[in-house]
Amino acid sequence: MSLLVTGSIGIDTVKTPYGVSENCLGGSSIYFSMAASFFTPVRFIGVIGSDCPFDLVQVFAGRDVDLTGLEIRPQSKTFRWAGTYHENMDSRTTDRLELNVLAEAPPKVPDSFRDSRFVFLANTTPALQHQLLEQIQGPVFVAADTMNCWIEGHLDDLKSLLEKTDCLIINEDEARMLAKEYNLIRAGEKIMDMGPSVVVIKKGESGSIMCSADGEKFILPAYPAAEVKDPTGAGDSFAGGFMGHLAQNGKTDFETLKAAVAYGTVVASFTIADFSLNGLTAISRTDIDSRFETLQKLTKF
Repeated sequence: MSLLVTGSIGIDTVKTPYGVSENCLGGSSIYFSMAASFFTPVRFIGVIGSDCPFDLVQVFAGRDVDLTGLEIRPQSKTFRWAGTYHENMDSRTTDRLELNVLAEAPPKVPDSFRDSRFVFLANTTPALQHQLLEQIQGPVFVAADTMNCWIEGHLDDLKSLLEKTDCLIINEDEARMLAKEYNLIRAGEKIMDMGPSVVVIKKGESGSIMCSADGEKFILPAYPAAEVKDPTGAGDSFAGGFMGHLAQNGKTDFETLKAAVAYGTVVASFTIADFSLNGLTAISRTDIDSRFETLQKLTKF
């Protein structure tokens, strides 16, 4: 079924203990789309300025990503982010953040995209996420991502958005911040009280927890990756694998959701193996399925 994503397109500079990648392609919608395209066609919505050095048509060449929703604003500048990962690769410092075009009005959803059934609102301001969602007619499953600065500075907008979503994908620190609860199971339950029927809490190298409003829980460890060079985009790639599997199957029952978490986990494990999109562009769906089977064997007892 149709899968739409909207979020940031960025020019990133990333420093990790394994090197530096300057002015590379990044952004939540970029990682999500590349990951989701292994599973299902993707409808892409995003906005860049005239300074963007990347040709997204070439970036997604050979992949079923519809760029009809890409908007180029000649008088604007593209979103930029620079960050440094620390030795444990699980924490990072934002060195520079320039919202640029993300501080402007959101792009318009093309008429041909308005009937999208699966929608992912990748990380950007909750007000923009809300405005974009309002342009979609009758989606069957809406998932969203957020981050600490929106929880701290745009909480009312975020809570309003959550009332209209089916799923929130969030990391453990953000879940605790949003729920004001340290225990992650109780945090997930409190977040579901805000609107979503499913909450997925990402725990980095410790895996993830999924809670549903029916009281079901699912816990999965991370794939035991031997190489971690750049964690940037891992969460967005996780979401891409997760939503891609759901859209491919057209179902959101708990068993399908569990498999979606596993696929998200596997796709993210490829992302972190290299800088920018290199970890994803170097693989095929066969590689993903093989690693999925390995993860199944590792977690069966």
